[in-house]
Amino acid sequence: MSDTVASRRAAVPGLRTPDPLGRRLPAVYAADDLAQRLTDGCDEVLAPVQATLDSLWAYLTPALAPDDFVDWLGGWVGAVAGPDRPVERRRAAVINAVATHRLRGTAAGLRTEIQDVFGVAAEVVESGGTSWSATPGSALPGRAEPDLLVRVRVADPSEVFVDRLREFVEANRPAHVPCRVEVVAE
Repeated sequence: MSDTVASRRAAVPGLRTPDPLGRRLPAVYAADDLAQRLTDGCDEVLAPVQATLDSLWAYLTPALAPDDFVDWLGGWVGAVAGPDRPVERRRAAVINAVATHRLRGTAAGLRTEIQDVFGVAAEVVESGGTSWSATPGSALPGRAEPDLLVRVRVADPSEVFVDRLREFVEANRPAHVPCRVEVVAE
């Protein structure tokens, strides 16, 4: 979180504390103007801290958190959503992070992550497969050589998009499977 965002949140004009310190002073200081002004100054400094602590649950709830906190929460749960994505998409990525991690390393997981990060549908074709058979020596599904193809269709396949997509797929594919990335113009 940047310093300017933190300072904007702290500098809420007219923000008052729900429990002023001056009311907690012993009776001898209750009518003392200097003591009351000093505690008012402390109240002004502490009011944003108290307001944040009182609504901490909202900061930690992705649907309610301030926009600048959504990416921070995403870092906590390993949510993948590009910072250039709309805030609603980033919130959804944080909310769905556990389900996304459950699919990590699978074709469905890679498709979901590409949709979350880049906002495009991906076709993921893999060489492997699984099956069950009561007959020993039955044919195995898929091919013996591992292979993964990720194909994305976009209107404008810029070089920057292609490079970012390749880098993303390399980081999120199963480690033992070689992969190819195709970006096709629609």
